[in-house]
Amino acid sequence: MPKVRLAVIGVGQFGKNHCRVIHECAHAELAAVVDCDTARAAEAASTYGATAFSDCRELAGRVDAAVVAVPTSAHAEIGCRLLEAGIDVLVEKPIAADLASATRLIDAAGRAGRILQVGHLERFNPAVLEMERRATLPLFFEIHRMNLFSPRGLDVDVVLDLMIHDVDIVLSLTGADPLEIRAAGISIRSSKVDIANVRLLFPNGCVANLTASRISTERVRKLRLFQPQQYLSLDYDRQALAIFTVSGASKDQIGFEQAPIQKMEPLRLQLEAFLDSVETRKMPKSNGDAARRSLEAALAILAKIEEHSEVVAQTLRAGWKQ
Repeated sequence: MPKVRLAVIGVGQFGKNHCRVIHECAHAELAAVVDCDTARAAEAASTYGATAFSDCRELAGRVDAAVVAVPTSAHAEIGCRLLEAGIDVLVEKPIAADLASATRLIDAAGRAGRILQVGHLERFNPAVLEMERRATLPLFFEIHRMNLFSPRGLDVDVVLDLMIHDVDIVLSLTGADPLEIRAAGISIRSSKVDIANVRLLFPNGCVANLTASRISTERVRKLRLFQPQQYLSLDYDRQALAIFTVSGASKDQIGFEQAPIQKMEPLRLQLEAFLDSVETRKMPKSNGDAARRSLEAALAILAKIEEHSEVVAQTLRAGWKQ
């Protein structure tokens, strides 16, 4: 089969990674790169043997599919333009800045009969894929995602930047939307929320505790899942999954297994899944509807953080002694 011709729109830090994995893929051709910074577009094009453009409207007829790696606020405008031009789209997470924009993207893909996949990258982490196979009835999650401070991604808060990865995975494993949300967060280095702690309660009694920070002193990516007679401990970065199983009549026997996992780059697996959808026309697992659900939950978390912030502000005004 002929190679799928791809473009990358936005060749900043993450866009360059997309360029690399496309260039290394045997089933794809990096045909174009687009960036409003013409020098940056020219540099990426030269590195990977692609053609540089400054406007995505020039891509019609030149590519089959595109990766959108621009700031979240521009996802809907650029994504819809590409979909309407007959181009399949992989857009970075979150799908959009708000639910109306997410709906615009989903509707545009439907009208045009195009593939819309959203870059919830952890869905393609080999350890997460193994955990999905092992999950039976998740009842409790404890999740920590910490980053060192970086100026990248400051156009959104830590919930949409980092925590949404874990929200997406929890929603996919529970198969339900949260019944109750409690959340708190604060701004430290940016004008948006930099640290957040969240508790999600689901209709079946499952509880998920999530903490995300982008001003940590270390990088942490860990998820712990408890289900009947089992505890699963996942390390995203190490792509490792440890499984503890309770057995015996008195539940006094604890078995341990380190799940066999073939380590692979999630970005590469994500691209391969996207190419498969482009070629077969089947719905991606990280599709627009699933991504919109994750965005809706993340925005609800932010609303709860805002409520909590107002309570704290009133407390400070009423009783803080300097």
